[in-house]
Amino acid sequence: MVRPSDSRFVALLRGVNVGQAKRVAMADLRDACAGLGYRNVRSLLNSGNLVFDASGTSVDLAAELTACMRERFELDVAVTVLNASDVALVEAENELRAVATTPSRLLVSLWRDHPAARARLVEFAEQDWGTERVHVGTRAAYVWCPDGVLASHALDALEAALEGRVTSRNAATWARIVAAVAD
Repeated sequence: MVRPSDSRFVALLRGVNVGQAKRVAMADLRDACAGLGYRNVRSLLNSGNLVFDASGTSVDLAAELTACMRERFELDVAVTVLNASDVALVEAENELRAVATTPSRLLVSLWRDHPAARARLVEFAEQDWGTERVHVGTRAAYVWCPDGVLASHALDALEAALEGRVTSRNAATWARIVAAVAD
């Protein structure tokens, strides 16, 4: 028997509708997903967050969405897909909620090819980041940026360590994603 969480997914599209680059109307993106056979497609905010039901694995769905973005929208977009169980795990492992006083300055950074990425980040998280804090979970790194995201040395170093194979959402957005997946 398939558990409901095995068919519920979130897709995080890196860099969509951030600034003037990679502009995509969320209605068009939802329509494209429906055309792929995804069900109950919802977009969250205007920044490339999708929640949907589908058959398949996270890896296969990410590849399918990446190809769709290229073919339908002529955009090269990195896509990270998590099933509902993975979303719950990422939420449960966020140890920095206790120190974060501003949700927009606490980032949940999810990477692709997670076993190799996690291995690279273990030593990274143990470095002294001054007032910033870094925690590495099973599928995500959590970065507390008390002086702001744009001033974060830890976030810049994380991006470099993962060679851009990461997408981040602030804690406020992540909370909306968690709620939408559970809904």
